[in-house]
Amino acid sequence: MANDAPILIYRLGSLGDTVVALPCFHAIERAFPGRRRLVLTNVPISSKAAALEIILGPGGLIDGVIDYPVGTRSPLKLWRVARALRKTGADTLVYLAAARGLKNVRRDIAFFRLAGIKTVLCAPVTADLHDNRIDPATGEEEPEVERLARTMAPLGVVDPHAADGWDLRLTAAEKAAAATALAPLGDAPFIGINLGGKDASKDWGDANWSALLASLAPAFPGHGLVAVGAAEDSARSAAVLAEWPGPSVDLCGRLKPRESAAALGGARLFIGHDSGPLHLAAAGGTRTVGIFGNFNRPRKWHPYGQGHRVVHDMRGVAAILPEQVRAAALELIG
Repeated sequence: MANDAPILIYRLGSLGDTVVALPCFHAIERAFPGRRRLVLTNVPISSKAAALEIILGPGGLIDGVIDYPVGTRSPLKLWRVARALRKTGADTLVYLAAARGLKNVRRDIAFFRLAGIKTVLCAPVTADLHDNRIDPATGEEEPEVERLARTMAPLGVVDPHAADGWDLRLTAAEKAAAATALAPLGDAPFIGINLGGKDASKDWGDANWSALLASLAPAFPGHGLVAVGAAEDSARSAAVLAEWPGPSVDLCGRLKPRESAAALGGARLFIGHDSGPLHLAAAGGTRTVGIFGNFNRPRKWHPYGQGHRVVHDMRGVAAILPEQVRAAALELIG
């Protein structure tokens, strides 16, 4: 008799972390066809972070989540998590967490065993699997999706370059919502931007955005400008959009994350800092320019693939000049 118990997946994080792991979720679906897939994950505290279930659930890549209180040492809370895992009837878990230290990996595995999980797959139990490899020539870190793909080897080959691995499976309703929101642009091609973010160290500043868009406008005559982000980003975005000579739309807080992905799929170009919307745009095949400071080392969290440019300065985003971002955008578009 075939095993019809659900498969558990351990993955923490919010929007960007979820999108980066997309090829792995597709691989898990291929490895366990017909099995329900439940994710043990955190519910982000930040209002600017989208829960994993919101990103993957509507596309059928997962069937539900179990809340994991990150950082808790409460025996009662951990017992409740273990009880929730046991109640699923699952005996197999796919370990898909970001690097948190080998000691924590071993502790996690022990906890899952105590919760009745007989088989833990893909856990990064060696330093090579746990850590992003470093390019000896450049000092850059291996992209996170490539590290995750290596850990997934027990389930088969995961090719981050395969386009179908980045498919969010947007629904007709989500695409329709995006089309309605973009209607004020008419048939004008458009550029997408994202100014906000839950980390202040990634904020490039309104003055830089205004200078960038003023320099870009002559190179993109007749183009619209669309801002995406959380509702609290709207006021900032509206002020910047008001300076754009073409049509513009502020979608901050108006669309759900997947609807924003549908909207960005039609953009000629997307420019944003190190955050979820940048990864959503890249996953949809839109060419992107990423603005990265000293929050992370180069390449680990860069948008994946060839159709992107990144301006990364380890002195911080404040050191990045508008003309650098403009040059990257024009190089990308040609």
